[in-house]
Amino acid sequence: MRNIKVILQYEGTKYQGWQKQEGTEHTIQGKLEALLTKMCGDKVEVHGSGRTDAGVHALCQVANFHIDTDKTVEEIMEYMNNYLPEDIAVIHIQEAAPRFHSRLNAKGKTYCYRVLNSKIPHIFDRRYVHEVREVLDVAAMEEAAKLLCGTHDYKAFTSNKKGKKQAVRTVESIDIEKVNDEIRFTFKGNGFLYHMVRIMMGTLLEVGMHKREAAQTTALIASKDRKEAGMLVPAKGLTLVEVHYS
Repeated sequence: MRNIKVILQYEGTKYQGWQKQEGTEHTIQGKLEALLTKMCGDKVEVHGSGRTDAGVHALCQVANFHIDTDKTVEEIMEYMNNYLPEDIAVIHIQEAAPRFHSRLNAKGKTYCYRVLNSKIPHIFDRRYVHEVREVLDVAAMEEAAKLLCGTHDYKAFTSNKKGKKQAVRTVESIDIEKVNDEIRFTFKGNGFLYHMVRIMMGTLLEVGMHKREAAQTTALIASKDRKEAGMLVPAKGLTLVEVHYS
């Protein structure tokens, strides 16, 4: 069996996230597996580097699958792009080492969250940005972002209520860039918990709106209490930008 690695782009607007689910055909993994199974006649399981939530986009999602086919990688890519929906595309394909696994071998990820900070809507960006009309204090958000970085137990920043999953992660950097009416928040880390980036974003926006103090961020992390953190912002502003491997 050949191990094939692909890099995907998708607009997550109409999908219920990456992971296939019973009762819906609208998942990225489900679309890929159905297509590849049809192509080769045998069931194909697709592994992604991580599970993007419903409505989250990807510029560079990495996946791999084992497949028995005589098609070249170029022919596999052509077949996939011919039959995938117009909001999913394979942008790179290659033969991978037999033991390569897109999730288990990943060393980190980079996400970008886009905020439109304007009273005037941007019609053509509406699916990719979260609109905030209140004036945001960028300096205060930068101060809070620095305190969010490091290696910590981030239980306060996850919607996972089971509480059994290990929550220590390393956030290497949170860069904030203002481009005209848009503010872009770039998160880089070794891994992120369920809803972690979106809750961090909600916390940063509340700091930017002066609803909480930046200096309180350290105590918030130490609390390990989801109720102490900020709102969960909409998924549409979030994009998986890159998956990092050694």
